[in-house]
Amino acid sequence: MMKVFRLAAQTALLWGIYWVCNRFVQATGLPIPGNVIGVAVLFSLLCFGVVKLEHVQEAADFLLKHLVFFFIPIAVGLMDWGPVFYDYGLVLLAAIVASSLIPFWAVGFITQRLHRKEKPCTP
Repeated sequence: MMKVFRLAAQTALLWGIYWVCNRFVQATGLPIPGNVIGVAVLFSLLCFGVVKLEHVQEAADFLLKHLVFFFIPIAVGLMDWGPVFYDYGLVLLAAIVASSLIPFWAVGFITQRLHRKEKPCTP
């Protein structure tokens, strides 16, 4: 019973961060989705120790474990878009491939640049 309460509390904390960030985006009119701001805020809170990993880990693990189920409604909804995929399938495929590969390449390039500047720790 305690585990269920802890999971609910952690989920409420994650949802609260999401909700506050969505309200912030609505109030400011930023062209960034609230959930993206929420991830950045959660990352910052974790980095600065305001929120400990133990405070959100079980809920995050639970949500990640069941992440595929959240895409089922989207996948079912895509079935109505058959004619669009038929007409623009190659363009959509090119956009998906490009939008997947460019971030992979950019993150890899930036990571290699950052690690190149690091010097090994020697006492």
